[in-house]
Amino acid sequence: MNILSQDIKYLQGVGPQRALLLANELGIKTVGDLLAYYPYKYVDRSRIYKICDIDGAMPYVQLCGQIFSFDTAGEGRNKRLIAHFSDGTGSIDLVWFQGIKYAAKNYDCRKPYIVFGKPTVFNGHLQIAHPEIEKVDPAQPPSSLPLNGESSMFANEKTNEQGNYLSPVGETGKGSGVMRGSVFRPSYNTTEKMKRSGLNSAGMAKLTANMFNLLKEPLAETLPPYITAQHHLMAYDEAVRNIHYPTSPEALRHAQLRLKFEELFYVQLNILRYVKDRQLRYRGLVFNTIGEHFNGFFYHHLPFQLTEAQKRVIREIRADMKSGRQMNRLLQGDVGSGKTLVALMVALIAIDNGCQACIMAPTEILAEQHLDTLRAFLGDLPVRVELLTGAVKGKKRTAVLEGLVTGDIHILVGTHAVIEDNVLFHKLGLVVIDEQHRFGVAQRAKLWMKNNVPPHVLVMTATPIPRTLAMTLYGDLDVSVIDELPPGRKPIRTVHMFDAHRQRIYELMHRELELGRQIYIVYPLIQETESTEQREPSSWLEWPSREGERRSQKMDLKDLEAGFEEISKAFPTYKVSKVHGKMKSADKDAEMQRFANHETHILVSTTVIEVGVNVPNASVMIIENAERFGLSQLHQLRGRVGRGADQSYCVLVTKFELSNTTRKRIQVMVDTTDGFEIAEQDLKLRGPGDLEGTQQSGMAFDLKIANLAQDGQILNLARDAAQAVITSDPDERNQQNNILWRRLRELRKSNINWGAIS
Repeated sequence: MNILSQDIKYLQGVGPQRALLLANELGIKTVGDLLAYYPYKYVDRSRIYKICDIDGAMPYVQLCGQIFSFDTAGEGRNKRLIAHFSDGTGSIDLVWFQGIKYAAKNYDCRKPYIVFGKPTVFNGHLQIAHPEIEKVDPAQPPSSLPLNGESSMFANEKTNEQGNYLSPVGETGKGSGVMRGSVFRPSYNTTEKMKRSGLNSAGMAKLTANMFNLLKEPLAETLPPYITAQHHLMAYDEAVRNIHYPTSPEALRHAQLRLKFEELFYVQLNILRYVKDRQLRYRGLVFNTIGEHFNGFFYHHLPFQLTEAQKRVIREIRADMKSGRQMNRLLQGDVGSGKTLVALMVALIAIDNGCQACIMAPTEILAEQHLDTLRAFLGDLPVRVELLTGAVKGKKRTAVLEGLVTGDIHILVGTHAVIEDNVLFHKLGLVVIDEQHRFGVAQRAKLWMKNNVPPHVLVMTATPIPRTLAMTLYGDLDVSVIDELPPGRKPIRTVHMFDAHRQRIYELMHRELELGRQIYIVYPLIQETESTEQREPSSWLEWPSREGERRSQKMDLKDLEAGFEEISKAFPTYKVSKVHGKMKSADKDAEMQRFANHETHILVSTTVIEVGVNVPNASVMIIENAERFGLSQLHQLRGRVGRGADQSYCVLVTKFELSNTTRKRIQVMVDTTDGFEIAEQDLKLRGPGDLEGTQQSGMAFDLKIANLAQDGQILNLARDAAQAVITSDPDERNQQNNILWRRLRELRKSNINWGAIS
């Protein structure tokens, strides 16, 4: 049996209970899973500091000295044990708030210890809370001390002739279990449940040490020699040993490069292999004709001149639709860039070639907005556009379903209702999916089944996606970008104000209202109920920041109601309306329509207005508790204004006490209106740990070590290498690539996520 497949419960130090905990908390079920659970940081234990040289602003330090006395302070829950520690150059207090009996029993005065921890200053004196402590042989000089971990963790390990700890990194090429010295201690992420069972970072390190003691032979290579040689990559066995217990900073860098490259390589190989298979399997409808519908619209109904970016995107889509292969294209465009107009013109090409088009939106509000926009664009052209949502019932619904079957309906706009089994088309040739990250994979795939030949697919998003993320989440789609706004738009001025600036905010509102403008005020009700479906933030970009505590819907709704009352009193001569997801769909739509018709002046709302509301007369967007929104959501909300020729404003209102990360995020919004720049900054600020929402968007494997915010260059190399494999070995018959296809099958079997299929 392969040792990596061994149940983790049989590893020394685990057992059945801890195995269940590891599986539930971290998904670690086998020795191989533990091997791939990499440290998130390392602590250099190579230096022993003098107490006289340290201060409270330093990171972790290592000291060598003695405890010369103990004290206790406080009572009950506030009781703490204080050990006064000195190395001859100064003194520092070691403090325990928990585990007091253990510390008092196990640490003695006048005996030498190695102490490790983060120094702070309390009441003018240095202290380390809950330090890590190792006993030291008094005869052993500090230069030869075992600096690599807690005594409890490595008590049974052997040392070499110099007394250095022998880490679990085998000698290159031998894999004999002979160890080399390491002064870097790994730190592992764990959970509170695990910590209560002794599986904190040190406990996990003990398990990895036990694991490496079992791995006597070198681990099998997972990349062909020609790829590792071409990219100067460390051997897999050496990389995984060094990633847990680095022998030097250089060895750690090489190990990280190797494992990041491999991880990204297999993600890209999976995507590109799927693209190749799809192109071979699915022939596309050939749209050769540009006929009366397209030309009639272009020459007589086009409301304004297309931007160069829109023209370029239409040419790219046109080339796909007449190529004989099924189009599968992602259209990225910032808020207000004209994606809907592009979708309409592409739909007219499908109609000119005897086919129908379907535009699917995530909410009824957005679907209705698209319907109104398309009908306004088309005017008197002989193109029938109809709506199908959960609210369309009875005779009206029957008429729509019949019109689809007969082909009388040319363009269907709808929500997830369009994918129901009883919705049949005469000949569906184009599917446009707006804000596609909000649809599950199975939902999107159902549209493919509504025609004998799969229709062309255009997925659109107004959420700008960083290039590295797009290559990973949407690497199986061709990408078009509308990176230009229509002419005449004035940049939105964005300002950051605190709650205490309320009077200044009101002055801005009064000024704009007197000019005849309208105003949005948004409260952070994170979870909305949209008519018939419950929606949580599904995109990685939608989630609020980690430090922003998510209060209950009830409390958020109370905030909105209180805000509505406050605004109504502060602006008694103006009409104020409110909208939130708890309202009935008809009531919500009516309030939005009143605002769009200028019947109300101020709209107090939750994020239901994030998409699908177009009121060019609105010039002010005020976002309350802006610290609780992600950058992308702030950008989307800001995009509700600035749609007319007037100067528009976005006011981000926050409390005064903000974390550094939140301040940086708010400053990004103030500094730029470029959605793609905002997306890049959002990824850098959040990091890969906040990618939970990407699963149904296309992530084939969980990224365990690669960082999409930092590893763009490695991703490019990995994608080029994967593309070279697909190009040179399309039939997968080259023996030197057997290792690749075998490894890919293993990864897909263990970590498959069908979100890779768009």
